[in-house]
Amino acid sequence: MAHSHSHTSVDYGPPRRGLATVLTIVVLALAALAIAAMVVLWPDTNNVPRDQGPYNGQGVSTLNAKVTGVDPFDCNSGGEGPDGMPQVKGDCAHITATVDDGTATFNLDAARYKAGIKPGDEVKILRIAHKGQSVFYEFLDFQRGVPLTALAAIFAVLVVVVARWRGFFAMVGIGVTLLALTKFVLPAFLSGEDPLAVAIVGSTAIMIVVLYLAHGVSIRTTSALFGTLVGIGLTGGLGLAATAWTSLSGIGSEDDQVLVATVPTLDLSGVVAATMVIAGLGVLNDVTVTQASAVWEMRALQPAARGASLFASAMRIGRDHIASSVYTLVFAYAGSAMTILLLITAYQRGLAEVATSEEIGTEIVRTLVGAIGLVLAVPITTIFAVWLAPKAIDQTPAEPSPSHRGNHAGTAGG
Repeated sequence: MAHSHSHTSVDYGPPRRGLATVLTIVVLALAALAIAAMVVLWPDTNNVPRDQGPYNGQGVSTLNAKVTGVDPFDCNSGGEGPDGMPQVKGDCAHITATVDDGTATFNLDAARYKAGIKPGDEVKILRIAHKGQSVFYEFLDFQRGVPLTALAAIFAVLVVVVARWRGFFAMVGIGVTLLALTKFVLPAFLSGEDPLAVAIVGSTAIMIVVLYLAHGVSIRTTSALFGTLVGIGLTGGLGLAATAWTSLSGIGSEDDQVLVATVPTLDLSGVVAATMVIAGLGVLNDVTVTQASAVWEMRALQPAARGASLFASAMRIGRDHIASSVYTLVFAYAGSAMTILLLITAYQRGLAEVATSEEIGTEIVRTLVGAIGLVLAVPITTIFAVWLAPKAIDQTPAEPSPSHRGNHAGTAGG
């Protein structure tokens, strides 16, 4: 598992079968431990909440519909709502739509109508038929299956066309990741298993599979795997400590409150720490693979370079990568929290007050913990890569033997 069958300019020299065998045993042992931990943490289906929520009640069903009419009307929307919260000003709308068994009508509030809806739009609606009451309908969402599927297909095709077999195996890796998240990680959270343990075990299993799928079976990939696994462990430990230190409860929005009410056994504070591990996996994988590749390429270019020199050269690349990756984390989290940031800005709250709120504080801690794990993973991966890379080749010219020097002297004298 730890040695590639293809020999390029990067893995020069004879095959290192002894090292490859040892690394294979180590990786298989890690995989076995991950599988055993998954078996222990595997969620009991009886403990996973199902069919809970407002869309699964008795007499409630979801229908696909097509909007045929939009009639605005004055619903006195504006100013403050009954709970004192700001309310969108403007008209509401009476919507007519066709469904499989006829026609449905429902009203849209001012916020949704202002966002935009028109005849021809395909939507999802709720049909609510409580016992002893008249049937009525409510708007649920727009249908997005076709455009989302098309975008995913375009993405997959482009990745495979540009990256070829590497791209294809990367797509397979995405499938493995989604499978692990939906069949193990999320159900285990809901069934009451320790979220951080589940996240670390699930991330370890995902990385073992994905790294070798996307980057090939080689000693170089194994060095990146070791750095990634250490980074996962560090991020998990830092996430747990930071969550407790900053008193993050995980309840920062109305959705969080609904989730706790739906799944009372769920440890949301633990989920916050677990998400710090999962959220940083992509960038962590990126830097560890890059560092391992940098070491191998420099070894090919500088066969005589000693380990310390190789480490120093690779770290110069690593520092640049750290800077760009930290920006990536910050922008990613800022983008995901953009609605909250806009709302807080509109309220004109101070920066210190905003930063210490539950919702923004969670994103800040997640960013900082992910960045710390990322920064530490770079030198750690570089150490693994320098240790496992092909050894330096002594290029000092050999001294001629005495007899060889004598022959040369005789020739010159003659």
